[in-house]
Amino acid sequence: MEEREQDKLLGIKTVGTREWPDNKKIHYYRYEATPYKALHALSENYKFKDADTIVDFGCGRGRVAFYLHNRFHLPVVGVEADFRTYREAIENKIMYRLKTRNIAAPVKFKYGLAQHYKIDKKDNCFYFFNPFSIPIFRKVIYNILRSVEKDRRNEDLILYYPMQEYEIFLEIGTPFEIIDKIRVPGENDEREKFIIYQLREQLY
Repeated sequence: MEEREQDKLLGIKTVGTREWPDNKKIHYYRYEATPYKALHALSENYKFKDADTIVDFGCGRGRVAFYLHNRFHLPVVGVEADFRTYREAIENKIMYRLKTRNIAAPVKFKYGLAQHYKIDKKDNCFYFFNPFSIPIFRKVIYNILRSVEKDRRNEDLILYYPMQEYEIFLEIGTPFEIIDKIRVPGENDEREKFIIYQLREQLY
């Protein structure tokens, strides 16, 4: 019930799942929104900064983008590879913006494959809820690292319900370091958590 009630407060519709048709995108996983309960826990324990720009890879219908934009008034970008779902995010944005005209920070959605998204020098906080396979994840992380080589800055990765393959790759194949783990209250599943990784400019 909370999911629909929170959606209503934001003027959006993000409840439900969506599978890829006929396995056309075998490296991309189904749409499933991050539970609001988990987003509450993240927001209470992770310190977003005024200069942050958040990028949600596999944003779906935009729940994470709208929630964080509404709560922290930060610029957000959602990247979505399924056109139907992307259009639903755009429709949600129209209704959401009717309620949040007072928030100056932009909300943007990009249609396309995550590995083709051009990392902007302002992008510094990246959100993942297991949107795609490890080969795609590696490509996205390498894009982030190349961007940092050109424009030095701190970068954070936020992984919800993290895949072990993601964790192993980040540990042995990148300079990202774990700086925090945030459990979702009341959940017994060990994976019901966020892992926060950081790449500090002075260490790269």
